[in-house]
Amino acid sequence: MPDIKHFDPDAVLETVVRLFWREGVARTGIQDVVTATGLNRSSLYATFGGKQELYRAALRRYVEQWSRPAFRQLAEDGRGLPAVAEFFDGLIAVRCSGEYARWGCMVVNAQAGAENGDPEVGALLDHHHEQLRDALYTALTGAAAQGQLAPGADPDAAADVLALLAYGVNLRSRAGADARALKATVATALDALGARPAA
Repeated sequence: MPDIKHFDPDAVLETVVRLFWREGVARTGIQDVVTATGLNRSSLYATFGGKQELYRAALRRYVEQWSRPAFRQLAEDGRGLPAVAEFFDGLIAVRCSGEYARWGCMVVNAQAGAENGDPEVGALLDHHHEQLRDALYTALTGAAAQGQLAPGADPDAAADVLALLAYGVNLRSRAGADARALKATVATALDALGARPAA
C-alpha cells in the first residue's frame, strides 16, 4: 500500500526551523530532529530528504517568515532615520528578550558556521545580505531626502556599515550581550549619520 502521510509537513518544518535556529547544524543530528518532530527517519527522508535538504528548507522558511517582512517594513516605512532606529530596536528586543532570546538570527548563525560551505546556502546568505542592505539603503536615501543625514553622509556606504552592525547585534546577543549596551552602540552609529541641529 502507498505510504500515507499522517502529519503536517508545514508544522514539522516549523519545528525544525526552531531546532536549527536554536542549536545550529553542527550540534543537531538527525536523531535530534526525530525526537523534536516525533517522526521516524523514513518519514523525514521521504518528505524532506536528508539533513542538509531539511536544513535548507528550514533556512528558506526562516527568511520568508522573519527576515523579508522586517526588510519590507523598513524599506516601505518612509520616515528615514526613525525607521532605521525602530528596525534596530525591534531586532535587539527579539534577540535579547522573550522566547527567542540568545538564539541569534538563523541566517547570521549560518554566516558564522560550517553551513555556509554549502553553495546553495551560501547563495541564500548572499541574497539575504543584499536584501538587508537594500532595505537600509532605501531608508537612508529617504533620510537624506528629508535632510536627516549629516553633510557628506553617503547612504550607500552607510547601508554597508549598518548591515554589518545588524550582524554584530545578532552575534553579540546570542553570546548574551546586554540589550542596553547594544542599543547604545546603535545610537552612536545613528547619531554619527544624523544631521546636527544648528547651535
